[in-house]
Amino acid sequence: MHMLYDSESFAVVHIQADALQDNEAAVPSGPQMPRHGFEIVDKRSGKELYLDGSWAEMFQQRISAWQQNTPSQEEVEDTLEGYALLAQMPVVMH
Repeated sequence: MHMLYDSESFAVVHIQADALQDNEAAVPSGPQMPRHGFEIVDKRSGKELYLDGSWAEMFQQRISAWQQNTPSQEEVEDTLEGYALLAQMPVVMH
């Protein structure tokens, strides 16, 4: 898990699937597909969104573009605002 962005309004975490080590002799109990995704937390509304699959791939492309052309904080926040409109899950603290 890697924190990619943290501001007063948003937090973005990249969650990577755990890969088996070459020396581990684990036998999966069924079909398993390692997945990765991004969790976007809208701190203002207290809601979160998890992007995986094609949504995660599109977001990863956005991040790659940001790495080449460093955006302003306002540009990042505007993009995250668009994703935050999809957030439905309340953030729950354990």
